[in-house]
Amino acid sequence: MDADRLRERRLPVLLDAVKAAGFVGVNVTYPFKQDIIPLLDALDPEAKEVGAVNTVVISDDGRATGFNFDRRGWRNAFAEVFGVDAAKDANVVIVGAGGAGRAVSCALMDLGVATLVIADREATRAQTLCAEFAAHFGAARVRVSDDLAHDVALADGVVNATQTGMRGFPGNPVPISALNGKQWAADVIYTPIDTDFIKAASATGCRTMSGDGMCIHQAVEAFRQFTGVTPDLPGLRNAFAAGLTTREGSA
Repeated sequence: MDADRLRERRLPVLLDAVKAAGFVGVNVTYPFKQDIIPLLDALDPEAKEVGAVNTVVISDDGRATGFNFDRRGWRNAFAEVFGVDAAKDANVVIVGAGGAGRAVSCALMDLGVATLVIADREATRAQTLCAEFAAHFGAARVRVSDDLAHDVALADGVVNATQTGMRGFPGNPVPISALNGKQWAADVIYTPIDTDFIKAASATGCRTMSGDGMCIHQAVEAFRQFTGVTPDLPGLRNAFAAGLTTREGSA
């Protein structure tokens, strides 16, 4: 449901429509991953820890429960592309402290980063996430960026977890001149697959990861919740690739 194209785009109305239509659940994306939480009847513990929801499961009696599978989706994709140890004891900069940024930040902590440096154009949002993580993971492991270019230059890895670079939101929030080609660079966006950030990082020699793997891996968990069936991962990859081909052909 493209909320920006609907006459009545208020989130409560959309959720009510989903329930009335008999959906067993929905995925939730930008910009609703945090806004939807007050509308739900229950939160899975992992979603509560992340502070964002990307999947809502609706029971037969209409109760809506929020889950967050972006965290494990991104973590599994990262392990596939870079290896599970690529973030261990690393210094990582994440740009974006919204719903996706929260999930990826948790995934990075799961992977054992030494220091997570958070940047967001809304300073209070970065500070809020930093304070929550400091309380949960330890103050020594997280801080807010006070000089993004400087922090990127010293980082082992950089993540774009903002909407910037998505179709309709052009640009690149990462100072590319600060990349040195020895880092890994990851994006959560898959529309398009290769954002300006990923293209620029690749051109400097960085190893890169686009957002398609996160999308596919979170879909495994969502599908399991919706159907009770564990889907075939190669089959999901093929479906994603086919959809991508169709989308890019009509773009």
